[in-house]
Amino acid sequence: MFRQLFRKTPIAWLQVSREKARLLVAIAGITFADVLMFVQLGVQDSLFDSQVLTYAKLRGDLFVINKLSDNLQSVKKFSRDNLYQASGINGVASVSSLYIGQADWRNPENKTNRQIFVYGIDPNQPAFDLPELSQYLDKLKFINRGLFDQAGGLPLLGDVPSLLGKQSSLSVQVNDFEIKIVGLFTIGSSFAAEGNLITSDSTFLRLFPQRQANEIDVGIIQVKSQASVKQVQADLQAIVPDDLVVLTLAEFVNRERVYWETGSIIGYIFGFGVTMGFLIGTVIVYQILYTDVSDHLPEYATLKAMGYSDVYFIGVVLQESLVLAVLGFLPGIFISTGFYAIAQSATLLPFAMKLSRATTVLGLTIIMCFGAGAIAIRKLRAADPADIF
Repeated sequence: MFRQLFRKTPIAWLQVSREKARLLVAIAGITFADVLMFVQLGVQDSLFDSQVLTYAKLRGDLFVINKLSDNLQSVKKFSRDNLYQASGINGVASVSSLYIGQADWRNPENKTNRQIFVYGIDPNQPAFDLPELSQYLDKLKFINRGLFDQAGGLPLLGDVPSLLGKQSSLSVQVNDFEIKIVGLFTIGSSFAAEGNLITSDSTFLRLFPQRQANEIDVGIIQVKSQASVKQVQADLQAIVPDDLVVLTLAEFVNRERVYWETGSIIGYIFGFGVTMGFLIGTVIVYQILYTDVSDHLPEYATLKAMGYSDVYFIGVVLQESLVLAVLGFLPGIFISTGFYAIAQSATLLPFAMKLSRATTVLGLTIIMCFGAGAIAIRKLRAADPADIF
């Protein structure tokens, strides 16, 4: 059967390429559908990836959070006393805490306000594993000092790296308090905030006076090298209150991704966009193939009368579908890659073409074209040579 689908004579290509204008319309339609799917999936992945950038920089093996904390934007605090319970667990090397808040950042250049994430750490036990952080820990011990994320939205937050390059520190307003930026680090902006700021826990509590020192957002635990992370996780989960959960880094990251994928309307919006692109491409390919089958119905009827089976005609139409899928996909992935580069440059969000995404869209394109071809061929299979002639 397989050899019957792919004959030596390229009938499918000859039919597809015979009408140049029709072929160009089909390629343009499939390309448009692919670009739409690429854009929707690209923006969606950029959202998810940007929201978990911070997690990759955390220094720890296990993390204690409030069960109600499903994402960094709405993290819920809990008592730091619960974290200290971990110190008595066999296999625990150290514990540290992290404060998280969203603050108003005043652009030092044009005085406009933007939202940023502020992370409060203990300089003696930093919560982040950042190469730049170690050289600034002594400076962070002073009150009203902070580090600025140079990978954030610089046009909106101000060109802090350039301004800081001209002086040893830069005075800025955060939540209407004046602090001094004494260094830079790199994480990246997200959909939830334009940038990030790291301060000491003392400075954090000054920026957020409504917070209490004993109320932390994330407890971070480092496990001894010879200990089992899973065993320490189970032992700790057994002693903390029921409103807290102990997670590995992978589980912590997955919790954030699941929230944005299923717990927010954003995931559904992007899924709807992908579906619309798929349906648009299906309709376009169906119209092209249906017209092609109708135009060649007498020729097909002749071959049918000569004894060619339905399998042969199905093979021809499916080959046409595959040709259209490939011809439409190639410019689609090229245009989308260019869009990703422009979007990443403009937003500093992690836009990039991924092999998994390209494979997904290619698979959807082939399914889209094969589905349209299967619908279009019904007219041919029902045709009787005697009726046509």
